[in-house]
Formats: sequence, structure tokens, C-alpha cells
Amino acid sequence: MAVIEDVRALGSELERSYPVYVRGRLKFRVKQIVYVAFSLDEVVMGFAFPKEERAPLVAGEPEKFRLPSESDMRFNWVDAELAALDPTEARELVVDAWRMVVPQKVSRAYDLAHPGGPG
Repeated sequence: MAVIEDVRALGSELERSYPVYVRGRLKFRVKQIVYVAFSLDEVVMGFAFPKEERAPLVAGEPEKFRLPSESDMRFNWVDAELAALDPTEARELVVDAWRMVVPQKVSRAYDLAHPGGPG
């Protein structure tokens, strides 16, 4: 069972990433692009995810993942129940979301420095 503390430090440590609080909600950004956001009660983690892959993800594991709100369907976004994720999976989702918003050379440098992934 993952909790926000499992990914908070990671989101702050990733290159070009920084935490912000918007209306009491923790979000991680690269420049002005939000790639991870938590619900106010810290039960749901929304994260950047390719639009064309989200329907299969949600259909394959509906107990973990769900489509974003109707107003967010235009974005590359998926929501996950933190309690349904294990900590390693939650960290991997954060890193994958971060990869979507940084240049490839930055994500390649991360891979070289962390060959085993975010673990």
C-alpha cells in the first residue's frame, strides 16, 4: 500500500522538478507543467500518462486506475488509488510521468544514474 510519503522525496529530487501547493493540494511540476498531483485527502494520485494508453490501463486494472474527471480528459492524465499501489509501483509511475515533461537527455541521464529504476 503506497502513501504520499513514498513519492514526496522522489518528486523533489528529480531534475527540474519542484513541489507546489495549489489550494492545499501537493503537485509536482517541471517549469509550469504539472506531472503529478494528489487529492486534498492524499488518497488519489493523478499523473501524466499517454492518452492513447490510458483506456487499456484503466480497463486492465480498474481497482487501481481510473480515468480523470471529464474536464481533464483533454490532458494526458490518469488517476490512481494510492492504497491500491505498492510503493515501488507508485515511484515508477512518478518517474514515468516526469519523463513525459523533461527532455530526453534529462531522462537518459536519470537512467544512467539509476539503472535499477526508482525502486
